[in-house]
Amino acid sequence: MISNPVSLKAYNTFGIDASCDRLIEINSEEELSEILPIPHKEVRVLGGGSNILLTGDLERKVLHNQIKGIKVLKENDSYVLVEVGGGHDWHQFVMWAVSHGYGGIENLSLIPGTVGAAPIQNIGAYGVEQSEFFVSLTMYDLTTGKDHILLEEDCRFGYRDSIFKGPLKGKCFITSVRYKLTKKHELRMDYGAIKKKLVEKMIAYPTIRDVSEMVIEIRKSKLPDPRELGNSGSFFKNPIVTTSKFNRLIAEFPEMPHYSIDDETVKIPAGWLIDQLGWKGKRIGDVGTYEKQALVLVNHGKATGGELWDFAKMIIQEVEDHYGIVLIPEVNVW
Repeated sequence: MISNPVSLKAYNTFGIDASCDRLIEINSEEELSEILPIPHKEVRVLGGGSNILLTGDLERKVLHNQIKGIKVLKENDSYVLVEVGGGHDWHQFVMWAVSHGYGGIENLSLIPGTVGAAPIQNIGAYGVEQSEFFVSLTMYDLTTGKDHILLEEDCRFGYRDSIFKGPLKGKCFITSVRYKLTKKHELRMDYGAIKKKLVEKMIAYPTIRDVSEMVIEIRKSKLPDPRELGNSGSFFKNPIVTTSKFNRLIAEFPEMPHYSIDDETVKIPAGWLIDQLGWKGKRIGDVGTYEKQALVLVNHGKATGGELWDFAKMIIQEVEDHYGIVLIPEVNVW
């Protein structure tokens, strides 16, 4: 437990120097149950701090999820069921799975944050979402102090979305998550540059480790290390539009890249939209977009959260004015 007030600069990957009234580290379910219930308007839950933008000081308590550990619950010839602490580092979990030959989440290598945050955001990358291997989670209702087990169907997973961004937003603390990982793998290599990288390295029969290593290499080439340049990865979601709207857009912008989701919807890369409008590498004061990826907002040193948010809103407005598409932040704005 850390006394108040405390700076959260070291607890968010943007490196924003905002503070909270009190920071309470939670290392076990027992520690959490001792302080619950808490009025949810008086508290925030913090994991790895890799998907938040602090726009000012928080006049409330912050619960820092530090519940870690990996446990095998069930195993057979086809799959393994594992339980992971909500405060466990996501990438470390992926590396553990790869090292044991357990597949499914290798495409999600090097995604920052904690396991407890993964279902909240329904993290995804290179054609895979965590929801595909998610089984259940245990969460505490901050307002009642009672624990609940939610199954996959309870979580209302969508593209970078879940029930935790809707009815349960700010009301729960995820203590553990359970995933069903494969032993008989179906590698996903068609999204992005994974297959191209494997061909370049002359890997004819790739393993889950090979896929993981390619994803790590690609991500490192595109995304800045937050220890060197403050950022929170992709700031915006890739917009999804109706097929009819996309047809109008492609008629006007024939070079627009896109990915068909189904007969009715199409996904458009937000980074491309921002890049086309000249925002990649742009800088105003200590705020900017990354020189290699327009989708990533960066803190060049002493930017405030308010300045970053104002910069983001300028991008949102220009994309809407030019394309008629409203970008939605992937990052949680506090």
